[in-house]
Amino acid sequence: MKNILGIDIGGTKIFHCLVNEKGELQGEVKKESTPKNLVDIENKLKEIISSYENSVDYAGIATAGAVSSANDKILGSTANLPLGYKDINFLNLSSKIKVAIENDANCSALAEHSFGVTKGYKNSIVLTLGTGVGGGIIINNELLKGKSGAAGEMHFKMSVDKKRLCTCGSCDCFEIYASGKGLQLTYQDFTGNLISTYEIIEKYKNNDDNAVLALKKWSEYIAIGLLGLNNIFDTDIFALSGSMAEFADIEFIEKYVNKYTLTSKTSVKKGIMGNYSGLIGATSVVRRKFRL
Repeated sequence: MKNILGIDIGGTKIFHCLVNEKGELQGEVKKESTPKNLVDIENKLKEIISSYENSVDYAGIATAGAVSSANDKILGSTANLPLGYKDINFLNLSSKIKVAIENDANCSALAEHSFGVTKGYKNSIVLTLGTGVGGGIIINNELLKGKSGAAGEMHFKMSVDKKRLCTCGSCDCFEIYASGKGLQLTYQDFTGNLISTYEIIEKYKNNDDNAVLALKKWSEYIAIGLLGLNNIFDTDIFALSGSMAEFADIEFIEKYVNKYTLTSKTSVKKGIMGNYSGLIGATSVVRRKFRL
């Protein structure tokens, strides 16, 4: 089967590379700086895709923001991308290459489902833990999109205290507790000081008491969120990916969820698809959409 072009658009970088049917990168992943305005980012995408026109017939794009069920447009963008970004006509970026787009966390979920740690499981949830939290939910081997395409947003309430303002504009969402920003705020709860996640991790490695307590509480917040998700979706397995996943206490989280769940026991693992899971998963979107 022919290779597919995978593209992952982030707030600061755009990754792109060819991917084969086994989810294997075909060469070195190329990195471009993400332009800061709408015209430049659209032109950059056209430039990237046109450079592959003699090599592929299809391209999959992973992007922040909710994406339509038809994988043809963005329903809502994020603050780290240019104003008007959601209005880009992704299907017209090339006259030769067919394009499909999908939310980046959904792409990560498809990458793990097709090639990674959740492969072989019919029901799985992947959480990408970074500055924020993304989520992709797969039920009976199909990506859960909801009526509009926006399913999987991790902004359900952890509290009604209005203690932490989330990036979505609401308060006390799962994201503002389970993200890197959530770890910062948890450390601040213990110390009164707001420092970077990097500093917290360094303190943790040096057995600083407050950093140890903050990481433990942060993992508990993640566990509480997974418990709620498992009670709703009765999933086979959770995978935690993203830059912050390596600091989560996977064993504690799994034990916590299985101790209190009202459904059946589940498994919690660390994702294995790495930094390019969005790019790889975007090619899985293409193969599903166009039945390749």
